Amino acid sequence: MRHNLQMPNDATPAATNAPYLTVEELSQAVKRTVETAFDYVRVRGEISQPRTPASGHIYLTLKDDRNALSAVIWKGTAQRLSVQPEEGLDVICTGKMTTFGGQSRYQLVVNDIEVAGEGALLKQLEDRRRRLAEEGLFDNARKQQIPAMPATIGVVTSPTGAVIRDILHRISERFPTHILVWGVNVQGVGSADQIAAAINGFNALPDDGPVPRPDLLIVARGGGSLEDLWSFNEEIVVRAAAASSIPLISAVGHETDTTLIDFAADLRAPTPTAAAEFATPVSAELQARLSETDARLRRAVNNRLVTAEQAMKAAERGLLHPDDHIGRLSQSVDLAATRMDTSIYRRLDRLQLRLAAVTDRLVSPEQQVTAVAQTVSLLERRLDHSLSALIERAGNRLTQTERLLEANSYQRVLDRGFALVTDEAGKAVKTSASAPQQSRVVIRFADDERLAQLDPDAALSPPRKARTSQKQASSSATTQEELF
Repeated sequence: MRHNLQMPNDATPAATNAPYLTVEELSQAVKRTVETAFDYVRVRGEISQPRTPASGHIYLTLKDDRNALSAVIWKGTAQRLSVQPEEGLDVICTGKMTTFGGQSRYQLVVNDIEVAGEGALLKQLEDRRRRLAEEGLFDNARKQQIPAMPATIGVVTSPTGAVIRDILHRISERFPTHILVWGVNVQGVGSADQIAAAINGFNALPDDGPVPRPDLLIVARGGGSLEDLWSFNEEIVVRAAAASSIPLISAVGHETDTTLIDFAADLRAPTPTAAAEFATPVSAELQARLSETDARLRRAVNNRLVTAEQAMKAAERGLLHPDDHIGRLSQSVDLAATRMDTSIYRRLDRLQLRLAAVTDRLVSPEQQVTAVAQTVSLLERRLDHSLSALIERAGNRLTQTERLLEANSYQRVLDRGFALVTDEAGKAVKTSASAPQQSRVVIRFADDERLAQLDPDAALSPPRKARTSQKQASSSATTQEELF
């Protein structure tokens, strides 16, 4: 087969000699171009399909009505974000554009996330509240009783500022007690982690450790905007408050401010000062109540003593003289002794009668041996009789089997005039086709065996067909097969 080869035209060599790029070189060139042109961007969109694999990175999609943009938040950045990505949240993401050559796509590397407007923030807050409520974190059945007089109070708040001073001052005025302050940031990046760590840290203190374990916790902060109080709406803080085994009072913001920790706490205080009042009683009121209780107790004791004295005097009038009382007791003892003697004698008589009856029923050892010997002898006779009958029946079955084998042997068939044809190896010849011409066979009669050659004159004359009918041949073949 011939092939016609054509030389390329003049334009082909020029196109072939143009320089080329590898896939990696082109991907890197596109990456540098995109990163240079969009090294700092702020993008507003709705978060869709956020997911966090085992690596700790967060992958999500920013979308609007018609477009979608892939985005990634590296693990180190995700740990310090003040706003965590959630499905459907309207946000403004700050970062830079880059490309991912492995999939030929571009994506936004996010460095910061902020909620796009207070309305979106309120929606996120309501969605989170509803989801946590469905988990049962806000159920009243989980609420613990606030102790009336806590020996140690743990306060989670900023170590500086008016809040901690107001709490300390109010507690010292009402009921001075031991206070432990765990200083945290109550606003900004990482503040939610610090607040949750403080709550968990107080709960982790042992009862008999060097630092006393608080009987009550107060989580407090001053007023502020919704964004300022957002740390107390973070899920990590809410879950720590709900899981606290120490009763917890939340005092975040002013009376009109409401955060999610208020729902998870055992008690909500409108202000930090009110939290201090809820946590401690008033010393003067306690002293007044103590004095009143002491007076009531004294009156109750005096009344009880008077009543007891009157009862004792009434009992004295009904008491017997000691001699009379001793006489009654002696008479009761004599009567009991008489009854005991009679009971013992009756018991002995019954036991003697039972012993005599048992003795009469006892059999001597000689009688027992004689009875056992008679039983053994009877069993031996029964065993001999059974063995004899069994052997006789087995001999009869063996004789019958021998007769049956003798009647069904092929020797009896030969006695009736049949003959057995085998080849020289002793294999039975069942059909004519299995015995070729001039072959030597052995014919066994009832009394002897004879050696023969089949068709000795086959070369001179063709073999004759058997004149027997098809029915006779079929019958003969069947009989032969049955025999052998």
